[in-house]
Amino acid sequence: MTVLERLENWRTSGAITSTQYSAIAAIARKERLSVFVELHALLYLGVVSCIAGLGWTIGMYFANLGDAAILGSLTLLCGASLYYCFSRALPYSSNRVEAPSMVFDYVLYLGALAFAVALGYVEFRFELLKESWDHYLLLSAALYFFLAYRFDNRFVLSLGLSTFAGWFGLSFSRFGLLKPGAYRVPAMVYAVVVVAMGAALYGARIKPHFLRTHLHLAANVLFIALVSGVADLENLLYLLGLLVLSGAAIYGGFHFREFTFAAYGTIYGYIGVSIEVLRGSRDARSALAYLVVSGLIVIGFIAWLAVKAGRKK
Repeated sequence: MTVLERLENWRTSGAITSTQYSAIAAIARKERLSVFVELHALLYLGVVSCIAGLGWTIGMYFANLGDAAILGSLTLLCGASLYYCFSRALPYSSNRVEAPSMVFDYVLYLGALAFAVALGYVEFRFELLKESWDHYLLLSAALYFFLAYRFDNRFVLSLGLSTFAGWFGLSFSRFGLLKPGAYRVPAMVYAVVVVAMGAALYGARIKPHFLRTHLHLAANVLFIALVSGVADLENLLYLLGLLVLSGAAIYGGFHFREFTFAAYGTIYGYIGVSIEVLRGSRDARSALAYLVVSGLIVIGFIAWLAVKAGRKK
């Protein structure tokens, strides 16, 4: 049975509507080719490449360009991006709001990155805050959060959460709460704070769909902190914490049909267990056999998760 015949059977049985049939059948007959993902990937890479190139140019030629030219250009880029977004944005809503155009989210992201480069250059050249330069991170995070919630932009939300993470770690170091460079404890506290922020906003029904972004970032930060603890310290508490969190992620992923979190729990849990199992191992054959067998099991489980996720969709 061909794809078109299956589609016809599904339409006849009521599994899909006539509109869905027309759209899918056109793709099956190769009358349409969706490049939606590719276009968005190119736009994202274009924005990142533009900012990276701008940063490299400033770093190499700031003495020749001059402060006025650099700050003026960055201010113009940031201002033009924000003007474009504020002038074309739909009214604010606490629920999901579609972008008015394909490039809208990326223009906003460009403006946010330009703001970050401008702040970095100001401190690099004039050292206004000196040892307190981490306050730039807090200011940037506050702006990114405002822009993300105003324009319903997950790119900028992720940027704000990442910037907040930088400020969070530096603040812990400043107040002597840990030795410089040891970010494991603040990383775990940060993950809890991010989850609490997301849960509070979700409870207030303010952009409730942003909760997933908070959870994804917090889960990765917490898992990485625990895995680093297993790798660097011979402390079984980190391994126990990792196993508990992995089990919770796998259970929650199945219970709430969010299979990405089940994959997180599987991958990070496997890494932590493997580090502990192979710690001090001198038998290369046994280690290789363990990695091959266990790796195949994990790959099979993740493939099964992918199938489950596909069925969900």
